[in-house]
Amino acid sequence: MSSNLWSLGQTPWIHREPRPPRARVIIDNDFAGDPDDLFQLTHHLLSPSVEIPLVVCSHLREGDPFAPADSAEGAENVVRSVFDVMHLRDDGQIVRGSRHALSSRTEPQRSPAAEAIVREAMRGDTDLPLFGVFGGGLTELASAWLMEPKIAQRMIVVWIGGPEYDGLGWPPPGPASTEYNLAIDITAAQVVFNDSDLVLWQVPRNIYRQCLVSDAELRHRVQATGSLGSFLYEALDKVRLNFDLHGDKFSETYALGDSPLVLLTSLMSIFQPDTSSSDFVMRPCPMLDDQGATQLTVDGRSIRVYTRLDVRLMFEDMFLKIAEFDEWLAQESSQS
Repeated sequence: MSSNLWSLGQTPWIHREPRPPRARVIIDNDFAGDPDDLFQLTHHLLSPSVEIPLVVCSHLREGDPFAPADSAEGAENVVRSVFDVMHLRDDGQIVRGSRHALSSRTEPQRSPAAEAIVREAMRGDTDLPLFGVFGGGLTELASAWLMEPKIAQRMIVVWIGGPEYDGLGWPPPGPASTEYNLAIDITAAQVVFNDSDLVLWQVPRNIYRQCLVSDAELRHRVQATGSLGSFLYEALDKVRLNFDLHGDKFSETYALGDSPLVLLTSLMSIFQPDTSSSDFVMRPCPMLDDQGATQLTVDGRSIRVYTRLDVRLMFEDMFLKIAEFDEWLAQESSQS
């Protein structure tokens, strides 16, 4: 079988003429970390309603147990492995982010990824709406905005991260800690929340923790579909093995907490397009202090804070797309 069977914008596993996308989506995630981002990436790559000009490979927090020595390089290696197992050509979409968090709220961490985000946002040759979806830290977004603040009028930011809002959710049990994605780069989050005028849709911790799938679902509806499904399931199994080695008790569920990035961009309603099957409230954008603690305000710009997700639509669509793709991939393999 040919090593590269298709490019983004093609859908050879769907037996009909391709239809034009409705939006562009820049994907930015810490792919060297929790493998829930591999499910989000795969799901987005298999969603023909969006055009994906960039896949940004971002860093993890220093000292993160998932992190290799250079987590941005590690993230790029992981993304290339996803493209390989999907037999997908990289036509320049994969770009590496900076190795480190911001050291200042006024100085960007310049990187190929931050520069690419600015270029994509400032394009004048397309009228497709632009989303930037972020499943990890906000270093590249903050850097891009510091480099060119005009991007705020040209894109919608969807971020998985941040703590619970008073009256909307409770923190998880156990010792209080800074929310995982926020802790990757608190300074960058301060730029986005405190300083910028970026349009922001936020999926806080209590909401992304709703995105549970069971091991039985993953075995039967992901692992059993073929080579892609097996690859994704094995990535989660490595995490379970690591938990076992550290004496943690087995759980029958896993949180695929980055998957709302697909739900809120690729799976919008056909009429009056919006995230109509999920719920949100509009809140004044809070301020963040140097420890990442939220300080509520009354006069911040309005942001969307999601309070409920349509997990049925999100996961059923993901399961079916993986199965459909793996069936096509198996047919191509048998004919080669």
